[in-house]
Amino acid sequence: MTLPFTLDPDVHHLNHGSFGAVTERVQAAQRALQLRMERDPMRFFTQEVLEGLNRAREALSRFVGAQPDDLVFIHNATEGVATVLGSLALEPQDEILVNDHEYGACIKACEKTAATVRKVSLPLPTTAGEIVERLKSAIGARTRLALISHITSPTGLVFPLTQILEVFERRGVPVLVDGAHAPGMVPLDLQAWGQRGLRYYAANLHKWACAPKGTAFLWIREDEQSRIHPLVTSHGHNSVWPHRTPFTTRFDWTGTDDPSPFLVVPDVLEALALLHPGGWAGVRSANRSLALEARSLLLDVLGGAPLAPADMIGSLAAVQLPEDPGAPRPHALALSALQAELDAQGFRAPVMDWPAPPNRLLRVSAHVYNTIEEYRSLAQVVAAALRREATPS
Repeated sequence: MTLPFTLDPDVHHLNHGSFGAVTERVQAAQRALQLRMERDPMRFFTQEVLEGLNRAREALSRFVGAQPDDLVFIHNATEGVATVLGSLALEPQDEILVNDHEYGACIKACEKTAATVRKVSLPLPTTAGEIVERLKSAIGARTRLALISHITSPTGLVFPLTQILEVFERRGVPVLVDGAHAPGMVPLDLQAWGQRGLRYYAANLHKWACAPKGTAFLWIREDEQSRIHPLVTSHGHNSVWPHRTPFTTRFDWTGTDDPSPFLVVPDVLEALALLHPGGWAGVRSANRSLALEARSLLLDVLGGAPLAPADMIGSLAAVQLPEDPGAPRPHALALSALQAELDAQGFRAPVMDWPAPPNRLLRVSAHVYNTIEEYRSLAQVVAAALRREATPS
């Protein structure tokens, strides 16, 4: 099958998890919408956008197991996390519980609030049971909110979300879930999770679902919606619009923007489903199988043990590397020697400083356009680079 992506064929794209990739069909649908917008902006924004958002919300609701009125579109999961944090009015005596597998930008958003941020360490290798117990033991008398990734960014682990929600619900602590990597990688059932204690869930569609960049959503349980407001107050605030709740009205218009990424969500969800005879379930299963095969291959070549059992792996996999002899680097944006070499040889696979330099992980992604031969080539390049590190001239 010829896969409908416009990725550079001379590059090994093994980092889908960071920025995604958009199919040709969706690119064309978005361009058509943008042309309509520029031909008649007045009609587009005053008569077409709100109806289009409702259609997109309906399609999304079926994909994530939610009621349409509990969903609003945002630009990325980090924005969703910041939106919830900015709405909760936490105070200095309150504590937000995070862990060291969380996305750095979301931890920084927690640190910007008035609350105290408490970070618990979750070791590697690990198991689902150990994660649940570590988080449970970290809940304190001042804990007012927990930020938990559904799938961790630096370590690529699928956390046992249902068990985590039940633990925190029993202690009366709300959970804000960063689901940045989840849609398109694992099945979602937000309505069911809401009954188990989930209150806030922010997630990207521009990663594993292959939507245009800047396509994400925020799900808020119905009883919490009156508390949550967008970061920008605009015409939707305190307005009454047809076929909308106060919650969706506040978010559906926060100023002039290009809404085409949201409006093509129905095309996004259909386009990927057509790439596998099993639909989305088949896409997810094939990607997971490839990620597990890639992890096994990398461990065979590079050595080491799995960082977590197979049931904690989705379409991301990380392996431990020896300590970086070049750490510390002069600034956060400076590439390590290994990362620079991978980039120069056409491999897009991030070397993650985790939990802090000189410790590091190699993280790979698996999507429908990847092949096992790419990971085999990557393993050989990394192995050669590590040998040179170990025997400097």
